[in-house]
Amino acid sequence: MLGSTRVSTMAVETVHSSFRHIGGISWAAGLVLSLLILAATAAPLVALLLQVDPSAVDLMAGLEPPSLAHPLGTDELGRDVLTRLLAAGQISIAVGVGGALLAALVGTVIGLVSGYAGGAVDSLLMRLTDLVISLPLLPLLIVLAAVDLGKLGLTLAPELSGIVRIVALVALFNWTTTARIVRSSALSLRTREFVRAAEALGAGTWRVLIRHILPNAVGPLIVATTLSVGNVILLESVLSFLGLGIPPPTPSWGNMLTGAQELLFEAPRLALWPGLMIFATVLACNLLGDGLQVALDPRAGTR
Repeated sequence: MLGSTRVSTMAVETVHSSFRHIGGISWAAGLVLSLLILAATAAPLVALLLQVDPSAVDLMAGLEPPSLAHPLGTDELGRDVLTRLLAAGQISIAVGVGGALLAALVGTVIGLVSGYAGGAVDSLLMRLTDLVISLPLLPLLIVLAAVDLGKLGLTLAPELSGIVRIVALVALFNWTTTARIVRSSALSLRTREFVRAAEALGAGTWRVLIRHILPNAVGPLIVATTLSVGNVILLESVLSFLGLGIPPPTPSWGNMLTGAQELLFEAPRLALWPGLMIFATVLACNLLGDGLQVALDPRAGTR
């Protein structure tokens, strides 16, 4: 048991040491992503410094150009664009991270059970995975996003209902990649000596999975989850743009783009800023994921 525990500990230490080999572009992407998260978190402080209320409507101040009072100007309802952009970042990033983590959790459980159990259990879970992959994702999400949670007995605050809905939908359909990755690792690890040793010493199934197999699969899992964050943010933006995501007046980058589409020629900056934030966040997530993949699997950089 001591030897098998040492192997699991070495797997985690290998992941930690691999972060030293991340390339400069990926470090820059991580820095940009950290700054975006920090700026979104500081939205209330920025609103306090500018002495503005992001949700306050002032029709007399609609579509004002950038100024000291409003660094990015105002929208058609006279609301400050900068503070709304930062507040929208809180929602979009929270949805992206929450959806990616929940999908990773579901996929990890299914992948571990499938790869370790094998046989009929593996076949059943992989056919379920194939079924989910074959579903037309966007049309199905559009239909499910239009379901009224109140009729299902779930009463949530309006600003939370959209977030919970999208995170749940993402977790329901976006776990398949993680499940396949974790299953592949579990299949290759279940016959290794340290796993067999743990089983011979009486370790239970879940102890073997959590203490010995999962730590050795954590590298690909981190990469898949990081890449998934950008995809979830894009999905949230698409649904919000279609009016099925985060409901106004709660701001998100997607519904800010929706509100700007009718003013594209009159005030293109209203579409420019949320579009740039989506682009920068998704690009940073993807570059960081690519860097983590090379760091955790050096052979990936030579393929």
